[in-house]
Amino acid sequence: MPPTLASVAALPQLGLRSLTGPLPDALVMWVAVSELEDPTPFLEGGELVLTTGMRLSGANAAGYVSRLVGRGVAGLGFAVGVIHDDVPPELITAARDQGLVLLEVPRPTPFIAIGKAVSRMLAAEMYEDVTRAFQAQRELTRAALTGPGALVARLARLLGGWALLLDASGAVQHAEPAAARGRAEAIAPELARLRRGRPADGGGAASVALAVPDDHIVVQRIGLGGRPRGFLAVGTRAPLPHVAHTIVGAAVALLTLQSETPRTGRDLRASLAALLLGRPGDAPALPRGRVRVLACAGGPAVLDVLESDPAGARCLTLPLDGHAAVIVPDEVIGAVEPLLAALGPVGVSDPAANDLGTALRQAEEALAAAVRSHQDAVHYSALPGQGVLRLLEPGLAHAFADTLLAPLREEDLVETVRAYVAANGQGEAAARALGVHRHTLRSRMRKAAEVLGRDPDDPAVRAELWIALSITSNPDDRIGHRGDSHTRPPGIA
Repeated sequence: MPPTLASVAALPQLGLRSLTGPLPDALVMWVAVSELEDPTPFLEGGELVLTTGMRLSGANAAGYVSRLVGRGVAGLGFAVGVIHDDVPPELITAARDQGLVLLEVPRPTPFIAIGKAVSRMLAAEMYEDVTRAFQAQRELTRAALTGPGALVARLARLLGGWALLLDASGAVQHAEPAAARGRAEAIAPELARLRRGRPADGGGAASVALAVPDDHIVVQRIGLGGRPRGFLAVGTRAPLPHVAHTIVGAAVALLTLQSETPRTGRDLRASLAALLLGRPGDAPALPRGRVRVLACAGGPAVLDVLESDPAGARCLTLPLDGHAAVIVPDEVIGAVEPLLAALGPVGVSDPAANDLGTALRQAEEALAAAVRSHQDAVHYSALPGQGVLRLLEPGLAHAFADTLLAPLREEDLVETVRAYVAANGQGEAAARALGVHRHTLRSRMRKAAEVLGRDPDDPAVRAELWIALSITSNPDDRIGHRGDSHTRPPGIA
């Protein structure tokens, strides 16, 4: 979302001053410098227009303001001390009367400084949108491992609205929240448009948008063929911004994958696991039961070694940047680990049920430790601090973690705080790990401190957060595991 006029005027280095009262939430799409008496033929609307008033006087001020208002500019910045010592009073009066925001630009502030500031804010917003879309896609992919209902629930939360998954006949399969089922009636007349022909051939629409009281609704068809496999509908109080459309598109792609593939549910989960581990596309069947992720420095030779061994044939191997990730059934880890360690350092995760993203992170941390210490293999559980967690009583530990992290989960701040704690409170490092700007990281951490009611920069607080995050990153196995098969969670398949 572009910056608001108020946020631009609030930049202290620019020294801008409003001459027309409180600033509205008007969006600044660009900055345009013009000394023309009528610059509107060269404007699109939404610009902050800057001028020294070279061709302005008391006599033509009202007409000048009227033209800018008619074009829909965001505001007018008038530089003093260049042509005019002060902003002409007639211009101020006309701006107030016609509802145009008028900013005084002090003599030391060059117009290019304002342009650069807005450009940086626009770039930061675009980067934030891309990052948000990427993180949302990963969250949706994780949810898809559980099933379409979990995906729909996650999508509704990401959008701050509601979501419906309907089958080809229009019957509701999943609704989030449950009350959203009532929206199906308003959507029903639009489904016929989405059923006609193939959108790629011009025979039908891929999506429709409609506005009803209190709702802006987007409905998209699911499926690749001529007949849709189902429909996804989402609704929000305000029109969806561009980044939200990207997130909805990701959800439709995942639902289409689920509906179109003829493979078994186990094979589908393998494909989704490949997405989580950074390797989109087809993948072998995911091993059943509890697994570990191994991060291996052996390169392409990993595939050859595993294919030549009976135990290795049960593994899923995914090449990554500079190493390979191997998903190994827990019961054959003793045979596979030495094979891979002979090729180069190996990092081994804790046992996992379906949280492959966490297991991959553990394996890569262990691999980094193996490289640093020149060891053949390092288990994540052997890293400093991991043994402490096993001393905690499981029930009390999970209760402590859930209570501490609950406010962060409600605000989607868990991963932000995880990165901050992992970086030992170093904002720059945490921002790089999350792929966000440092100002975004700082804003999120201020919010985290607010909802936690404690300061994450306090080492004692960070220690508590580290314990809670470590417990919940793999709650089935990190603490209290006794090896009893009756207490183990169900397998992935």
